[in-house]
Amino acid sequence: MIISFTGAQSTGKSTLLERCREEFGDKFIYFPEITRNLKRDLGVAINEAGNDITQCLIMSEHIKNNILADHYLKSEGKDAIFDRCVLDGLVYTIWLWDEEKVSEWVVDYALKIFEELIANTDVIFYTDPADVLLVDDGERSVNIKFRNEIIAIFDGLIKQQETDRIVILSGTVEERMHTIKNTLLQKGINL
Repeated sequence: MIISFTGAQSTGKSTLLERCREEFGDKFIYFPEITRNLKRDLGVAINEAGNDITQCLIMSEHIKNNILADHYLKSEGKDAIFDRCVLDGLVYTIWLWDEEKVSEWVVDYALKIFEELIANTDVIFYTDPADVLLVDDGERSVNIKFRNEIIAIFDGLIKQQETDRIVILSGTVEERMHTIKNTLLQKGINL
């Protein structure tokens, strides 16, 4: 099973992944966020400065993570929890396309990868942005207009997905964790 968080910047995804790691331990394989790691490792531009190369790398990392998750499930019997979903890669690519910062073929590539991988994602936890303040961590964008536009794209695409896979997380971290635990138990995962 692949479980993933998705949502705009500064909505609690990494915090929740870390809490899952603390509470569930080695019951899962955990995949950290992609974008910042690519920035750190390769020096690529992210957020509003993203480009064709950045978005192709991000989508390729989603492919890699899905292959690795399948490997761990088959070899170790462990489900995976992703800090980011392939939906995130598509959303940011669409925003960059709207701003004429990526080429049409990159949007087509991102959409194709999204269509291929989204079916493998069993649970998508969408982190409600209303409950989390936009905080500057030195890497994420703190541009409110950018964040609101990203949220609007997420909201539009979330409505197009199978609703039984999408779980909206709101409230405090504890309330969100309660929802996560209940959802995973309903999906038959022993915690």
